[in-house]
Amino acid sequence: MLKRISRWIFENVWGWKVKGQMPPLSKYLIVVAPHTSNWDFMVGLLYRTMTPNFNPKYIGKKELFVWPIGYLFKALGGFPVERSKKMNFVDTMVEVYRSQETFITTITPEGTREYNEQWKTGFYFIAQKANIPIVKIGFDYTTKIIEVNEPYYITKGVEETIVDFKDYFRQFKGKYPEKGVR
Repeated sequence: MLKRISRWIFENVWGWKVKGQMPPLSKYLIVVAPHTSNWDFMVGLLYRTMTPNFNPKYIGKKELFVWPIGYLFKALGGFPVERSKKMNFVDTMVEVYRSQETFITTITPEGTREYNEQWKTGFYFIAQKANIPIVKIGFDYTTKIIEVNEPYYITKGVEETIVDFKDYFRQFKGKYPEKGVR
């Protein structure tokens, strides 16, 4: 029932469509861009809810996962991680991938909803060290299309990969295009 309601809101009320499909892999990292609004979370949540056999996690600092709101965050796909200065985020995520039989998570490389020329490189190093593919997902608010790309395996250096990813994501316009990829 929840899947049908989510699909109805996603497609009929909000007018979104999906191009492509999620790969049948047990582990991968989703990179979503451009991330310019809190509405991206709602669009992504509806897509996640309506898509069969698809349950990616989003990462949040563990301090957010306290009762009672922590229950809601977990129910919505939240995965708490230690974000203190003592803990290396990349190594923590690599360990999560290695310890889980099935794990999919989502990262926004901009690291903020504002324009950021300097993308975070964590997604690259997580995928490289955990030996998992990256699935690029673009949110385009002008066409209301979520585009799911084929799995990408790290084959280039970090700078070249980020340039390639920016080139790819530049075609998508976020809710606030001036904050998106340039």
